[in-house]
Amino acid sequence: MDFRQRNSQRFSMDMSAADVKRASMASPQSPSLPSDPNGSEILVRCLQAENVKFMWGYPGGAVLYIYDALYKQDTIQHVLVRHEQAAVHAADGYARATGEVGVALVTSGPGVTNAVTGIATAYMDSIPMVIITGQVPTPAIGLDAFQECDTVGITRPIVKHNFLVKDVRDLALTMKKAFHIARTGRPGPVVVDIPKDVSLNTCAFSYPDKVEMRSYNPVKKGHGGQIRKAMQLLLTAKRPYIYTGGGVILGNASAELRELADLLGFPCTNTLMGLGAIASSDPKFLGMLGMHGTYEANMTMQHCDVLLAVGARFDDRVIGNPKHFASVERKIIHVDIDPSSISKRVKVDIPIVGDTRDVLLEMIAYVKESQLRTDASAMSSWWGQINEWRKRECLVYKRSDDVIKPQFVVETLCELTRDIDTYITSDVGQHQMWAAQYYRFEQPRRWINSGGLGTMGVGLPYAMGIKLAKPESEVFCITGDGSIQMNIQELSTCLQYRTPVKIIALNNLYLGMVRQWQQIDYGARYSHSYMDAMPDFVKLAEAYGHVGIKIEKPSEVEPALKEMLRLKDRTVFLDVRTDQTENVWPMVQAGKGISEMLLGSEDL
Repeated sequence: MDFRQRNSQRFSMDMSAADVKRASMASPQSPSLPSDPNGSEILVRCLQAENVKFMWGYPGGAVLYIYDALYKQDTIQHVLVRHEQAAVHAADGYARATGEVGVALVTSGPGVTNAVTGIATAYMDSIPMVIITGQVPTPAIGLDAFQECDTVGITRPIVKHNFLVKDVRDLALTMKKAFHIARTGRPGPVVVDIPKDVSLNTCAFSYPDKVEMRSYNPVKKGHGGQIRKAMQLLLTAKRPYIYTGGGVILGNASAELRELADLLGFPCTNTLMGLGAIASSDPKFLGMLGMHGTYEANMTMQHCDVLLAVGARFDDRVIGNPKHFASVERKIIHVDIDPSSISKRVKVDIPIVGDTRDVLLEMIAYVKESQLRTDASAMSSWWGQINEWRKRECLVYKRSDDVIKPQFVVETLCELTRDIDTYITSDVGQHQMWAAQYYRFEQPRRWINSGGLGTMGVGLPYAMGIKLAKPESEVFCITGDGSIQMNIQELSTCLQYRTPVKIIALNNLYLGMVRQWQQIDYGARYSHSYMDAMPDFVKLAEAYGHVGIKIEKPSEVEPALKEMLRLKDRTVFLDVRTDQTENVWPMVQAGKGISEMLLGSEDL
């Protein structure tokens, strides 16, 4: 039956329990004992078997039996958000910070469609998640029932996999498959769509210890011959470079990456999603590369002769124009868990499909056992060139005693939290780039932001999810005056669940990155990028039961940040009025090559 097929008979999402039971008889069920759990109780038991401690969601008619089952247990803490998008983002932030599978629960129809942005955000950044969605009773599917939508069809392009559970007897195995798919191979979100009658019907419960899927067997161990070939090429390189992305973070391979880099002594760079894989204080680290990367990181990328890419995908924000990137001859070794990512945008010479941690361990073993040694003279010359590029000091900015520079805020925060376990979330825009450039990340999973989809509004829900997982750590959300308003209602959630996050809004009254592009590429025609009706963020924070602070002078930055840290048990909103004209430098314009950077306004 076509999902949108019209029928004169309509079914309501508010069917009574008796109605749902009668409707479920349309599809035969095996006899069950009165003591057998219903689908909702089975779902909860599955989540408990997966050791789920937190889930975020918003109730509605299609999931009320599930919420009733949650009410009867005390091992899973459900967090009631104020919008379904925030539920998925919060679960996403939790997953990024902990490495565990994030779980969200939403109802059918608008609950699902509100969650789509969060699902797509997680999909683009390969975040392990299971999103449970309510659906109308199975006999009503396809009949335009109240709050019905084709969840499987809508989410198919933005999930690793999705399921529609039509029989309660399939629910436990489906949940096992969902968690297995979400966390293995290249991670990603999995949607499990559960009709209301399935959540009520009963059957015996058993949860498998493991699951085998004939059509899903991700490769974990890299090919030994390819690894040996790669290491021979690396050890004979004259101008080597190590380029890593979010795959190293997701694969928990930071320690192995650092050991390999120390053994080889090669320069390293991280993408936006890979920051923290190499300690920012490591002299081998050249900073982030790409559209707003450092001069030395980009120039080294363009002029190396052998490139080791690990858990990265050569996306457009990293290499710029592919033709320009290919204009310099180099050999490329690409390690990734996902074979479809290799040679997708850039042709590589030695592909290695495998888990990043496992492959790096084999590379380390090869270096230790090999008689090959790097060319000391060539490496000295290469480092000499890199240090010349470093002399450009591309992140130096003009300081001011009159107006707050956003870079100064991030630098000061970094200094004040140097000895504190701190997580930084961001939204998307100029503030995101300044946070990436000027906060010095020493450890993995401390930098949480939306990379691939570039989603505004993620910063506050991310922070909420992390704070629940890491209550003793400081969690700062660096955001902008535009982004924070996307999900600002979650300040209410922060109060209810006592997640005292710290919000730093770099407020320039503009959609800053839009304004910057309009200035550079659109003749300074600032079309709809100025925000001339901003709320009083201090009063707004106070209205939600939190602390609000507003600063306008550079001398107020450090005292305000110290006050935020002092108020450990309170959510604090810091409204920082920053220089409206400040731009993010360096910058690679769209269509340009990675080494064709603008280093400041003087290059315009």
